[in-house]
Amino acid sequence: MSGVPKTAAVTVRVLDKDYQVACPEDQREALLASARLVDEKMRDIRDSRKMMGIDQVAVMAALNMAHDLLQAESSDVAEGMGEKFRNLQNKVDVAIRRGRQMEL
Repeated sequence: MSGVPKTAAVTVRVLDKDYQVACPEDQREALLASARLVDEKMRDIRDSRKMMGIDQVAVMAALNMAHDLLQAESSDVAEGMGEKFRNLQNKVDVAIRRGRQMEL
């Protein structure tokens, strides 16, 4: 089918271990960037806590990244709501001005 994106096996390296991941060809660079981020986070955690097992490092990295994602989403939602409130305020202001002009 022409509508189905082609996939390829991509090798990513995290904490000196290679993983084969099936990935749509057009998402290869995003996958590699994601793997670099995961590797960086895991190395930071591993290097700061010498006595932690690899499973614990992976879980801590996942929790930290999930927290960062949720914080970013919350900020985006708050920013979007602020914009909606400003737009609503502008509409109310316009309606009030029009109402005053009609009174005159």
